[in-house]
Amino acid sequence: MKRALLLATLALLVAACATRHPAPVSDRKPQEAPAPVEAPKAPEPPPAEKPIRTHTVKRGETLVGIALQYGLDYRELAGWNNIANPNVLAVGQVLVVSAPAGAKPLAGSITTPLISPGPPIEARPLANTPSMKVEPRGVKIPYTDRALAQMSVPEAGAPQPTAPAPEVAPPPPVPVAPAPEPEKPAGTDKEDVDWIWPVKGKVLAPFTETAKGMDIAGKKGAPVVAAASGRVVYAGAGLRGYGKLVIIKHSDTWLSAYAHNDNILVKEQQDVRRGQKIAEMGQSDTDQVKLHFEVRREGKPVDPAKILPPM
Repeated sequence: MKRALLLATLALLVAACATRHPAPVSDRKPQEAPAPVEAPKAPEPPPAEKPIRTHTVKRGETLVGIALQYGLDYRELAGWNNIANPNVLAVGQVLVVSAPAGAKPLAGSITTPLISPGPPIEARPLANTPSMKVEPRGVKIPYTDRALAQMSVPEAGAPQPTAPAPEVAPPPPVPVAPAPEPEKPAGTDKEDVDWIWPVKGKVLAPFTETAKGMDIAGKKGAPVVAAASGRVVYAGAGLRGYGKLVIIKHSDTWLSAYAHNDNILVKEQQDVRRGQKIAEMGQSDTDQVKLHFEVRREGKPVDPAKILPPM
């Protein structure tokens, strides 16, 4: 009896163990670390602006001479400094001689033409006398045919002028240029500007730091040609010691000057090609017939003999 009871108890225990459910097993993987967050990049600093160069006007200087000194077009120089009359400069006046930020080429405000030919008007101290009239002040307006016509109409009841208007000499005729040679692009190195001699003649005086150029002999009326392609930025007689002068700008770096001419055959802002006749030799503002020829790189005089081809 005890044995049967023991067997029954063992059977119950085995049955109970068989009905138990196994404990759930979870397949847990180690969690991956989150990706590192990149820190925001600091904004790049703006490019440093080029320092603005200035020039203080000295007695005897002209706008054309200052522009030549820095290798500039005098119209650009006038525009950067809001000069409406290029014939008026004051001693001690500070001029900006480098392009301001955002300046456009030839964004000048000239409303009074440069007086040329004729004696150059030099910078002088402004007189401050009690007799100087301050009011009323004239209004400066840009020159147009319509504005000139309006200014020419007399007011009602105003006395009519009796003196005849001065005659204006017509500009010299511009000759027909010969067939131009293929133009090479102008750059910042002398190899990128195709130079030729402006006249054929003997070198009277070589380049020196004082002369800033060379003197070439020739006959009066002999052709003077552009030593390289470019644009005429000055044509006149407004620079003392140069006579009738032509300045050609070949690139942002290079320009050339042709002085002591007898006749000027080009006008300002005219594009010329290498070898094109621009003037006739003479002796204006000098004692003999010759061409004073200068080459400037960023306004600094360069020996023309070092960039011109063998004659």
